[in-house]
Amino acid sequence: MSEQINRERRRFFGTAAMSIAAAQLVISGSADAQSVAKPAALPAVKPGSHTSFGPLKQIDAGLLNVGYAEAGPSDGPAVILLHGWPYDIYSFVDVAPMLAAAGYRVIVPYVRGYGTTRFLSSDTVRNGQPSAIALDTVALMDALKIQKATLAGFDWGARTADIVAALWPERCKALVSVSGYLIGSQEAGKMPLPPKAELQWWYQYYFATERGRAGYEKYRRDFAKLIWQLASPKWNFDDATFDRSAASFDNPDHVAIVVHNYRWRLSLAEGEPKYDAFEKRLAEAPVITVPTITLEGDANGAPHPEPSAYAKKFSGKYSHRLITGGIGHNLPQEAPQAFAEAVVDAAQS
Repeated sequence: MSEQINRERRRFFGTAAMSIAAAQLVISGSADAQSVAKPAALPAVKPGSHTSFGPLKQIDAGLLNVGYAEAGPSDGPAVILLHGWPYDIYSFVDVAPMLAAAGYRVIVPYVRGYGTTRFLSSDTVRNGQPSAIALDTVALMDALKIQKATLAGFDWGARTADIVAALWPERCKALVSVSGYLIGSQEAGKMPLPPKAELQWWYQYYFATERGRAGYEKYRRDFAKLIWQLASPKWNFDDATFDRSAASFDNPDHVAIVVHNYRWRLSLAEGEPKYDAFEKRLAEAPVITVPTITLEGDANGAPHPEPSAYAKKFSGKYSHRLITGGIGHNLPQEAPQAFAEAVVDAAQS
């Protein structure tokens, strides 16, 4: 979850327009996929309209064999959609076909520790620190021969997108980030917060204990459902919607990645030295220079900063949008139209 105060009824090509636009589900060999005509207008989609992606793909990228969904023309402008915890690629099950229908090449990867993504070696540290996860995205772009993409995400995914935009701006055409600027550091994680704010981070402290690790191992689905309810108190998701995503938590590395991530934030778990230089730069809270749109739901029950606290961290073309109607933390799944519109607007900046 953010830090600072921090799975077929039908395929998703449900309309003829989307079917045509998403006919090519292949990996592009071009590093210059950005030089195409202006994408078409977005079709209107009601939340929950789609319940499945097309067949997932796998590719070796960096330390991982990454499982991902792909939609849209192979030569379209690339968009990478990044999920958080405890969510998965189904947060974008309505967003992806909209963007595909508008001409974008859409990539939706499972984060390390989720779904069909696996480590290539049993010897690799099951590391959940932010810079390691961000480098997974860069490695995926390299493997798919995508030189530059619009990055969009929420929760851990927003943080990952922020980090890539900050450290490798040459790889990021534009950015869409729910809850804004989520780059932090271990040093910042040491700072105590007022009681109400600390209460919002109860799961972080739970994961800091071995009881917490064992509890999450045993009750991860129950745990995730509780987080969904707390973070999106007005989102009336059904069991089928939750179960599609919860299946991704059965990954053999899921618990290790989640627990390490939260323990690392509190300096209770070490990172790897090879990421030290990146974390040092991130600890300086670097300004993001690429065109950015930040989003917030009006009913986000998860810890999140106020927009005024991070607006100056974006020095390029920038705007913030408050999405109303009882929209919680899982903004792309709760308000896919607004999220997709932000992606298109940012990408065309």
